[in-house]
Formats: sequence, structure tokens, C-alpha cells
Amino acid sequence: MTRRADRFANRVAAITGAGSGIGRALALELAARGARLAISDLSESGLAETAALLRAAGAEVEPTVLDVADPAALQAWAEATEARFGAVHQLYNNAGISLGSGPLMEMRQGAFERILEVNLWGVIHGTRAFLPRLIASGDGALVNISSLNGLMAQGGLSAYCASKFAVRGFTEAIRIEMLMARAPVQVVVVHPGGVATNIARANLAELRDLRPEDRARAEASVAVYERKLLKMPPETAARVILEGVARGRSRIVVTRMAVWLDRFVRLFPERYPTRVAAEQTKLFSD
Repeated sequence: MTRRADRFANRVAAITGAGSGIGRALALELAARGARLAISDLSESGLAETAALLRAAGAEVEPTVLDVADPAALQAWAEATEARFGAVHQLYNNAGISLGSGPLMEMRQGAFERILEVNLWGVIHGTRAFLPRLIASGDGALVNISSLNGLMAQGGLSAYCASKFAVRGFTEAIRIEMLMARAPVQVVVVHPGGVATNIARANLAELRDLRPEDRARAEASVAVYERKLLKMPPETAARVILEGVARGRSRIVVTRMAVWLDRFVRLFPERYPTRVAAEQTKLFSD
């Protein structure tokens, strides 16, 4: 597959969740490749830090504090981005939360709903707001960030898995629609696995109202994941994602372990939950 060297130069790219992690890394890597950037995040401080880094690198950037769960705010951001830059070529629906982990029956209903609002509805709202502009650009790219947990389920992550499996299905459906319409939009679903971001720790503040023992368990789970599973730097993940976009890929799986697990799940769809249950039990008992 041929790599397009001009895929990012002078293109206008909008990124949600750009205040940290993969979102910040994508913004910096896109800037290095010549893109003009509209970035958003719910964290005003994180967003300001990313904007300062981009300006120091000489990039043209417009930051906006934004909650992706608010469809009116996303629509307004899409309109403002087009007005500011004259066009929008690429959208990276990256914003996501985890809000800790735990068995379904011990999870607060509000936490479950908030995960779906951000991880799934945020992608839907962003796509609806920006897709007409991506089509109008004549050379669009819609890049939705799912997860390894959009390919493989894990215990204690029912809400997160539900949101990320849904992002995968939603994105693949939009890709089919764009193909049927012969619209000039590359539609990509990304499945990162084991990337060293702060998605879990950043949301521990949401668990303040838990019982002390439940909060302690959530904090312990985050520590285990950070120590044993989250290995790839977000900068590396961003480069993998953008190289995949440049090569015209529609499905990008990030990290070797995620690639292996994807194959394992597809080969053994009925057996993999038993293996995952055993591995998770071992992971948290070591």
C-alpha cells in the first residue's frame, strides 16, 4: 500500500481529548507533519499545555474547552473550526474516559452512563458535526479511536467495552456509507492496546463518592494496569496511527500484543473469555 507523503501538510485537523495522552501526541505529530490544528479537551489546563507545546513548535492551533457529550457544543466547535480555517479535512475522535473498573453490579449507574456519553456519544456527536465538512473538503479523514477493548472484552470493564465495541461498529457502518456514496472520506477505526496514557488515573477523581474499600480497589486496579500492561509511549502510538492513515488503512491495531490478541479472539471467539478470565485472575493475584 502506497504511503501518501502529502496526507497531512496544510490539512486542517480537529482532535478531541487533546489535553493529554494519545490526543496530545497526535496533535504534536500532526503539527510536525505540517497540519493546522483545532484541538479540544474538557481539561482547560491540559488543553492549554498542549496548545503551548504546539505554538512552541511553530504550529497554527486553535484550542477550545469542550465536553464531547454535549452535541450542541460539538456542532458549534465544528462551525467555528470551519470559520477559523476555511475547511476541515480530518477529525480525530479521541476523547475517552474509563472511570475505574469493577463488576457490573458494583458499578454506579451514573458512571456507566457517563462512559457511554463520552466514549460513544462523543464519537457520534463529533462525526455528525464534522462529516459534512470532511466530505466538502474533497480529501477527508474520519479517525475514531476505539480500543483493544473494542476487539476483546475484559471483566470489570463492561461499560468501557460496551462503548468501544460500539465505536467499532459505528465507524465500520459509516465507512460502508461513505463507500456507497463514493464520498471522498477515508474512515478509520483505531484499536490501541497497552498505551501508557493516564486515562484511568485521570478519572479517579470521579470516584470520590465510592465507599473507601471500593475506591481502594479501583486505585489498586489502575496501579496494576499501569505497571504491567501500559507500555507503549503515546508518541509511538501517534506515529503508528498517522502512518496507517497515510497508507490509506481503515483499521489500525496499535501494539504487537493487541495485534496478537485480535488474531486470538478471531480464531477462538468462544474460548477466549475463559482464557481472559484466567489471565485477569492471575494478573491481579500476583
